[in-house]
Amino acid sequence: MGMLVPDEYGGSGASFVEYCLAIEEFAAADAGFATIVHVHNSLGLTLMWSASEEQKRKYLPKLASGEHIGAFLLTEPHAGSDTAAFRTSARRDGTEYVLNGSKQFISNGSEAGLAIVLAVTDPTAGKRGKSLFLVDPKQPGYEVARVESKYGQHTAHLAQIELKDCRVPAGNLIGAEGAGYQQTMALLSHGRVAIAAQAVGVARAALEAALRYAKDREAYGAPIINLQAVSFDLADMAMHVEIAHQYVLHAARLVDANVPCAKEASMAKLFASEMAEKVCSTALQLHGGYGYLKDFPVERYCRDVRVCKIYEGTSHIQKLIIARSLA
Repeated sequence: MGMLVPDEYGGSGASFVEYCLAIEEFAAADAGFATIVHVHNSLGLTLMWSASEEQKRKYLPKLASGEHIGAFLLTEPHAGSDTAAFRTSARRDGTEYVLNGSKQFISNGSEAGLAIVLAVTDPTAGKRGKSLFLVDPKQPGYEVARVESKYGQHTAHLAQIELKDCRVPAGNLIGAEGAGYQQTMALLSHGRVAIAAQAVGVARAALEAALRYAKDREAYGAPIINLQAVSFDLADMAMHVEIAHQYVLHAARLVDANVPCAKEASMAKLFASEMAEKVCSTALQLHGGYGYLKDFPVERYCRDVRVCKIYEGTSHIQKLIIARSLA
């Protein structure tokens, strides 16, 4: 589970390229499982970047072993990408911080053994007034308000979390007070490359399912793959899956080289997620009526991949990031 955690803390010490290849493979089998793994590893990455050595020694081995499943509490019911509108607060009280607020669409939130929470520590400081905290979900004040019923990715649970006078030791602050926004933006930039890999994995699975069906299904006395219209659809699907796969690897190599790549990460996520939705839809169409049945996997691929255009920044947010990089 701790692919991005160095071996000295019990992890695999994988490169980001290796991590993205693994996420792609997981997603080809089950996109929900890929989400669980990715969100979990985002905690390890945050701790590696910003935590004290004491925090690393305490938490990373348990994340790496899977003893603790991780959740990242970022989005709020009234605010997602607009972090300026976040309301969850962290008030210093002696040797503790008191957290209050509501977090929405939290992957792993209902099963987590460890959570990272983005909270406002100084409401007058804008982006510099937000901080990250390690929170034990078993402690008083961390409440799972609801587990959502979702369109897709049923393997991964999505929860609303309420923080009600949730007290955490001051030592659970990750890095400096006020550094939370920058820490989170760096994480999201890397995470978008992994989401792109997830989308590629689902699209590849849909392509492979469509190929199998087109070779087996006969019409007019021959497999439908011999029909030019079908073969052209499959050719387009294969081309776009491969292009997205290669661009994900390009972005992941930039991450490994510590090259700033916010633009490339957004390009990877935007292209891969938009591509994957189209590929999955075409795969369903090529199955005809059978594609609409749960007996075949393509309807699940269509449902599972849809969220790749939403989480860790919608497609419009990715376009905004790309456009700003060109100005």
